[in-house]
Amino acid sequence: MEVLKTEALSKIYGDGESKVTALDHADLSVEQGEFAAIVGTSGSGKSTLLHLLGGLDRPTSGKVFVENKDIFSLKDEALTIFRRRKIGFMFQSFNLVPTLNVYENIVFPIQLDGNDVDEAFVGEVIRSLGLESMQNRLPNQLSGGQQQRVAIARALATKPAIILADEPTGNLDSKTSQDVLSLLKVTGQKFSQTIVMITHNEVIAQMADRIIRIEDGHIVKGGVRNDESQ
Repeated sequence: MEVLKTEALSKIYGDGESKVTALDHADLSVEQGEFAAIVGTSGSGKSTLLHLLGGLDRPTSGKVFVENKDIFSLKDEALTIFRRRKIGFMFQSFNLVPTLNVYENIVFPIQLDGNDVDEAFVGEVIRSLGLESMQNRLPNQLSGGQQQRVAIARALATKPAIILADEPTGNLDSKTSQDVLSLLKVTGQKFSQTIVMITHNEVIAQMADRIIRIEDGHIVKGGVRNDESQ
């Protein structure tokens, strides 16, 4: 089942001589449970694409569908609610709340939405990521790899339609990066989670089910699953 789709997605900044086309008529499709990596050099448009997929920025033209919902048909407040409920985010800076312990960080987005925590599910996620003994620790008492595991758990806990990971291992050494990405992939498969990750690291990208390449704002390879150029 297709869970994420874009149609002719474009983003232009500025006008006249200062006009920059960050993304140019990008089409992609991601299936339920798939782990896709978007690969490109700095300035290729991959971060712009991820921000549009997550509704963090609005496109100049084109559409993004999450579970068949055109997210940019929503007003800002409704989009914020949709994003909180349907899209999980992982960033290289982890973005944990420093005054909350590990467990509180994991369930924070759920409580922010006014929902009850599914204790059994969250407990299973915590066990899967090896965080049982760390639940009462604050973020500054954790290593970088441990903090990113908490970020994975937080993203999974809301049971989103998709998880968007923005250079999730950018602040980690190579060994820790491999460990964290392996955990992300294994837990994603265990919980049938759809993951879209951007990275400039070709080795990390190879862990994904499919690699989508972007150059100069154009998706040049792997945008759809049956793309023969993959």
